[in-house]
Amino acid sequence: MRALVQRVSEASVSVNNTIIGETGPGLLILVCAMGGDTEAQAEVLATRISKLRIFRDEADKMNRSVLDIQGAALVVSQFTLAADTSRGNRPGFSAAAPPEVGERLYLHFARALADLGVPVATGRFGADMKVRLVNDGPVTIWIES
Repeated sequence: MRALVQRVSEASVSVNNTIIGETGPGLLILVCAMGGDTEAQAEVLATRISKLRIFRDEADKMNRSVLDIQGAALVVSQFTLAADTSRGNRPGFSAAAPPEVGERLYLHFARALADLGVPVATGRFGADMKVRLVNDGPVTIWIES
């Protein structure tokens, strides 16, 4: 699985001009299941992200996790993280998991993160979503399981 993790002051996701998920201080996690990914990989990714030390401590160093700051996460599916741009100007997405597998693994990842103690809000798989965020830092990290 692939994830793009952004440290945020706040973030929200809307469908048809209605907010369906939001968070205050914490993480916006854009996540994509790749072909061949498993539930175990989703769980490993959730664990890594929950422990990722990208929040400031009292010495202003990135030394705290989302768990340490009692933050939350907004998890949004984004199959475009599977983009292959090696063959010209139009990205290919054939490396992404099929939609039914992608949705299952996306939801499994969100549940695994919540089971680790991170409050989680989600987007809607396959929907045309609008994501708003205030990137704190900015801090943006790419992670693969």
